[in-house]
Amino acid sequence: MGFNVPTKNNKKLEQLLERIEADAELNQLWRCANVNAVDRFGISDHGEVHIRIIANAALRVFRLLVEGDVTPSAVKDHGLTVDDAEVIVVLAAALHDVGISIHRDDHERYSLIIAYPKARQLLSELYEEPTLTAMVSETLHAIIAHNSEQRCLTIEAGCVKLADALDMTEGRSRIPFDAGQVNIHSVSALAVKSVQITKGELKPVRIEVELHNSAGIFQMDNLLRKKLYNSTLIPFVEVRAAIVEGETEKRLMTEYRL
Repeated sequence: MGFNVPTKNNKKLEQLLERIEADAELNQLWRCANVNAVDRFGISDHGEVHIRIIANAALRVFRLLVEGDVTPSAVKDHGLTVDDAEVIVVLAAALHDVGISIHRDDHERYSLIIAYPKARQLLSELYEEPTLTAMVSETLHAIIAHNSEQRCLTIEAGCVKLADALDMTEGRSRIPFDAGQVNIHSVSALAVKSVQITKGELKPVRIEVELHNSAGIFQMDNLLRKKLYNSTLIPFVEVRAAIVEGETEKRLMTEYRL
């Protein structure tokens, strides 16, 4: 799978992406995870397409934060570089759902079982000890913290957690729903037209969500709000929602606040 993640001259990130794309085991784990998610649980894609979306979204959020003078946790706490923190964000995105290959329930913890040796393997030629262990530890934290109920302790983990919630466009919701049933889960999952990550006016990051109808508020309240409020990013992110009426007209939902 081609990640197509913009590396911006981050040489270690370039090397990591090469190793990820060449890793037959990891690529098969994504496929196995998707079999469990889609074919057996009847929920939305959690395979390589989801991974690509999350890696790009998390990195986009991270770079906007850095541009807004937010210091990455790996830099502050471990003396690592911004480039190293980008590696953590992308690697955590790549590994955050591999536990679904075992089971969808409690998959974040199953992901840790697979991710520990895999992260060390993928980073072993890029880092030496003790930096290698610090990189792996930060990656594992970002993986477990993408659970809605798990508190984030790092900026990097917050980026992955927020990005996971943002993959909710037109049927790609992270909220499970019963296929074929008409209910708030299924209706709202189709109500999100688009999600854009841009530079904010008052905060470093703005999330712009366009909805086909107000049913999409269910997605924002039960997915985006929940993950954002339990992340490290709430001081740095503003959210703007609009209902799209026709092809061009938009009605801003000024009453909606996260």
